[in-house]
Amino acid sequence: MKLNFKAALLSAFVLPGLGQFASGRRVRGGVLLVLANIFLLAALFLLLREMGPVFVEAKLTGKVDAAAVAAKVSGGAPAAKALLACFAGLWCFAVVDALIDRGGRRDNTPRE
Repeated sequence: MKLNFKAALLSAFVLPGLGQFASGRRVRGGVLLVLANIFLLAALFLLLREMGPVFVEAKLTGKVDAAAVAAKVSGGAPAAKALLACFAGLWCFAVVDALIDRGGRRDNTPRE
């Protein structure tokens, strides 16, 4: 199996940027990994900031209003949706980049 195919599988199913690490492109893999974490953490922060009043109300009353949670998640934080879209685009880029790596070396490790 070619190394770039393994790298694409790693980027697709494990973590964006991991395939670049596996193929020896550590700087590009590190940048992709850091960007993926930034996008995810920023989106999580924005969603939790929107959900703050719902959490406070749930703590004070003792019950969670499912309609309020659904309304906040579906209607609020458009920036979080944009960040998640950027994360999805970054993930697709990582897979395609790992797949069309110009190195194209063969993995000659023996099978067990």
